[in-house]
Amino acid sequence: MAVLWRAGSATVGEVKSALSDDLAYPTVLTMLRTLESKGHVRHETEGRAFRYFPVLESEDAGNSALTRVLDKVYRGSRELLVAGLLADERIDADELQRLRALVDAKMREQAK
Repeated sequence: MAVLWRAGSATVGEVKSALSDDLAYPTVLTMLRTLESKGHVRHETEGRAFRYFPVLESEDAGNSALTRVLDKVYRGSRELLVAGLLADERIDADELQRLRALVDAKMREQAK
């Protein structure tokens, strides 16, 4: 999906070339067909190839994935999710400040 979001559209070969993993053409084709069957991408015929287009926006996909992780991994607890993020030792002070600003903004919004 990231390749399609970045490029706007791509053929199977273009997706394969843009991936860092060395996947076989049929594997990439299967992934795109699966995404299409789920309604995340669509295709148009372009000569002998199919050009795939994202249907699902990046933000919508991220929200959907986050909801699944929240439900399945953290048992629906946002507090556990945030605690898990904060436990990552790679988080630096700048990122913590940005997260604090987001929390503060949400608190102000809730107070209205």
